[in-house]
Amino acid sequence: MRAGLGCSRGLRQARPQRERFAAMTQTVRNVDDLRATIAGPVLGPADPGYDEARALWNGDIDRRPALIVRCGSAQEVAAAVGFGRERGLEIAVRGGGHAYSGTSVCDDGLMIDLSRMNAVTVDPAARIARVGGGATLADLDAATQAHGLAVTGGVISHTGVGGLTLGGGMGWLVGTLGLAVDNLLGAEVVLADGRIVHAGPLSEPDLFWGLRGGGGNFGVVTEFTFALHPIGPEIQLGLFFWDLDQGADALRFCRDFLPTLPQRSGVLIGAGLTAPAAPFVPESFQGVAGHALVVVGFGSAAEHAAMIEPVRHGVPPRFELVTPMPYVALQQMLDDAAPWGIRGYEKAVDLDELTDDVITVLVEAAATKTSPMSFIPIFRLSGAFCDTGPDETAFGGSRSAHYVCNLNAIAPDADALATDRDWVRRTWAALKPFASNTGSYVNFLVEADQDRVRASYGPATYDRLAAVKYRYDPENLFHRNANIQPRGGAR
Repeated sequence: MRAGLGCSRGLRQARPQRERFAAMTQTVRNVDDLRATIAGPVLGPADPGYDEARALWNGDIDRRPALIVRCGSAQEVAAAVGFGRERGLEIAVRGGGHAYSGTSVCDDGLMIDLSRMNAVTVDPAARIARVGGGATLADLDAATQAHGLAVTGGVISHTGVGGLTLGGGMGWLVGTLGLAVDNLLGAEVVLADGRIVHAGPLSEPDLFWGLRGGGGNFGVVTEFTFALHPIGPEIQLGLFFWDLDQGADALRFCRDFLPTLPQRSGVLIGAGLTAPAAPFVPESFQGVAGHALVVVGFGSAAEHAAMIEPVRHGVPPRFELVTPMPYVALQQMLDDAAPWGIRGYEKAVDLDELTDDVITVLVEAAATKTSPMSFIPIFRLSGAFCDTGPDETAFGGSRSAHYVCNLNAIAPDADALATDRDWVRRTWAALKPFASNTGSYVNFLVEADQDRVRASYGPATYDRLAAVKYRYDPENLFHRNANIQPRGGAR
């Protein structure tokens, strides 16, 4: 009798797996319908190139879609969306594939891969760039810097332009030019019903508002149009490093110093950063954890020298690097700190100030990480960031000057990541009482539960986003993101 019951239970457990396999098999049988409309590869698990196509930046993500469609145009994206919608498939959209969350790949469903759509076209006279939905920041910077122009991007060059922009888009130029979304002029979007529309101030204005901070909730953006600005090709870099014993004094100095910097500058604090084995690092500090401050000047060398002089008279750093460099090199400077295929996890908090209590938490955290690659990048949002009104875009968070504190676990193997994942969670819990809101920058939301998504946007912005979502994606087809539940319906 026991054996019979065990067999019955086993059959019940196996049935969902058989049904899932049958659904996947039917999808693969119908794939010729899709291949007839797609010029590029349509890959199943048995096809060459499948494992390469499903791989993301975060090596901790290992998911297996039933199909991967490598689209080359908005029309092909629309065909893929329709194919997935009609068959009830989970749909994931891959731009740069750089999100810690791994939302751009799914098990058993359909992955729409935009990586072939990476063209960047620059009109230097009009100072406009048209950027494919699969372009990376490296693609964007290479094209725009050929004309001495730029737009706000991130700090890792293999980040996708699409994901970074749709969540807001901060980087070295945020104080000078504002967020990426503050420089977005329009977008081509494939909607859940397969329509291809242009969103801009005069065409689909509600959608345009929602795209500027609302993430990938409303459709697949196949092309962005950005306003460009004269930046580079050479910038001025100042990097300063303090050891762990100097941590409290160094971070207090940074707190007082950063608000004095001119708008035409970029800054980043690296709490707990491990100094690399690089020629500019004294041998005794190579591989040593400490605290770093990077101050970038977008003007002359003389202006930058005056800008950074107080650093040397504040808390004397253990070493420094002050040098001109190409803007594209600045954009690639931290690439080795987050190489493709590494394992990663993150959480973040918004902080109005780096209070003494916050600094105490940061100093302790810097001394207790395990992986040399883990650290806490702290972005200051000020200057031009504050020039855009809080209701002008869907960016989640205050438009007043503040800090975004990103707790970043990066490790080469699963065990080391698990250890520093706990480190991130402990540090986040310790900082949470000092946060200016209970959410955070949505691009840093790995575990994007509804409470945190709502808190990140605030009630008024979230409710407005929910109404836009209901208009453009009432069935919540695009829900693998910091999801906005459509007002009047939910998946």
